[in-house]
Amino acid sequence: MALAALSGQRAHYSRPVDAERIRIDLDEHVADVRLTRADKHNGLDRRMFAALNEAIDALRAEPDLRAVVLSGEGPSFCAGLDVASFAADGEGVDEAGFELGGEEIANSYQRVAYGWRQLVVPVIAALTGACLGGGLQIALGADLRIAAPDTVMSVMEIEYGLVPDMSLTQTLPRLVRDDVARDLVFSGRRVGAAEALELGLVTRIADEPLAAAQAVAAAVAARSPAAIRRAKQLLNEAPTLAPAAGLALEAELQRELLDRAGQPGSTG
Repeated sequence: MALAALSGQRAHYSRPVDAERIRIDLDEHVADVRLTRADKHNGLDRRMFAALNEAIDALRAEPDLRAVVLSGEGPSFCAGLDVASFAADGEGVDEAGFELGGEEIANSYQRVAYGWRQLVVPVIAALTGACLGGGLQIALGADLRIAAPDTVMSVMEIEYGLVPDMSLTQTLPRLVRDDVARDLVFSGRRVGAAEALELGLVTRIADEPLAAAQAVAAAVAARSPAAIRRAKQLLNEAPTLAPAAGLALEAELQRELLDRAGQPGSTG
């Protein structure tokens, strides 16, 4: 079943995504993506990594998608790597996960976080409880983050003698000062919602973050999808370009929209 066939109606989509790890519902061009391993605070085991990559693939293939809401079932958004599950299966680190596939710039571990930034539509993350390690990196891949007052965030890889390697270098520096990023990475300290808002890690705090995220997504979906997609492209790409190239991209995307304005029935 293709997601495109579900546009304009509420429907459950679970293939090829592992429904015991991720659920996708589509309603009025908005995908509601939920991590469903609530009993483990949506910890990242091998199946969760695979399911997140599958979910991103499914959403990439949906031409009528206009926005995504990303959340976790249960008390937490995502508590990070489920170290116990990796230790229990005795398979160790899967080296294939570090390899790049096709034209991808992110490996499969990085892609579960950076893949949300690469989607052509805005992604709004609704955060609750633990948002730690890999979970934080997934949240930072979203365009907006709405956090519950009980949200706790940490770049906790240092606790295991590791560096953050799920695209944090491409997301955190855009949100906080360099010294703040270094403090968070070097210390692994935990940050509550109020401090996260002050630092720039979250967009805002809401008592009901999922409802707030859904409202934002609905508002985005009501806008011109062509303009929204190009606005995200502009914000993704322009900051890394030289001034001349950034200004040229602004003009190029605007001309595309103006050209489309003269085409009857054009929305994408």
